[in-house]
Amino acid sequence: MRVYVPATVPMLRRLVEDRQLQPLSGTAFALTPALRESYATGDTEELEYAAMREAARASLRLIAAELDESGAEAELRRVVISADVEDATLRPDLDFAVVRLAGPVAWKLIAAVHVDVSEAEEAVRAAAEVIDAADLGDPDAEFTLGEAEDHELAWYGAQEVPFLLELM
Repeated sequence: MRVYVPATVPMLRRLVEDRQLQPLSGTAFALTPALRESYATGDTEELEYAAMREAARASLRLIAAELDESGAEAELRRVVISADVEDATLRPDLDFAVVRLAGPVAWKLIAAVHVDVSEAEEAVRAAAEVIDAADLGDPDAEFTLGEAEDHELAWYGAQEVPFLLELM
């Protein structure tokens, strides 16, 4: 199953160093039967993109936690790691696209890595600061969140990630 793991730049650095990544609480996102049923239309590619966007939003929550811990030192780029795994458990009780992974994601299972470009950093910071309010339905916060989500994540092959991190 293709899963989309929310991450941050520091988590991506650990992935490169350790050759594996333990998702926070084992949480990832995927095209699940519940996600497919929640859409009236959409092909597989569109629905996988929806799952990836959910992971990108979860990445904002991880960035918000880093901002709380380190303030201005947080790296302000959403990261989503796409991987092909066998051990995903559906969690429709949490959300339509949520799955839980039994263990770490090994480097060899990574299909691609998606990362914000530098131009998105200001919007990502603003969205991370209001993500909780957006979750609670605040329309201004939702607008701010939408501005970050308007930035498409850049695609990188796994072999490109060490070079990407070196250039950041």
